[in-house]
Amino acid sequence: MKVAYVISSDNSRKILRDMIIPQLEQGIHGAEVVGMFFVFDNTFMLLEGTEIGERLSALHEKTGMVLLACDQCAIEREIQDRLVSGAAIGCFPILYPTLGSAGAEQIITL
Repeated sequence: MKVAYVISSDNSRKILRDMIIPQLEQGIHGAEVVGMFFVFDNTFMLLEGTEIGERLSALHEKTGMVLLACDQCAIEREIQDRLVSGAAIGCFPILYPTLGSAGAEQIITL
């Protein structure tokens, strides 16, 4: 199954760092993650030089997984030009066709 995650809750950092990213790195997640959309303060997870950001960038390089930060969220936090390689900014009108092209079957909000 191909899934995408909308990263929006305060607990998303722990879920990604301690569960999802290690599972993806080990190839044992159980679903193919085709994309992640980061909103609010979670956009900071895509910042260059951060552990989570660099790990996500490596996964993007390996799998082609979409990494998208909410454009307004990134701009409000003044980080739009400091995201990891492979990450882009955009909003829902960009997210939907991008995930559709990637074959997402389920979108899960964390």
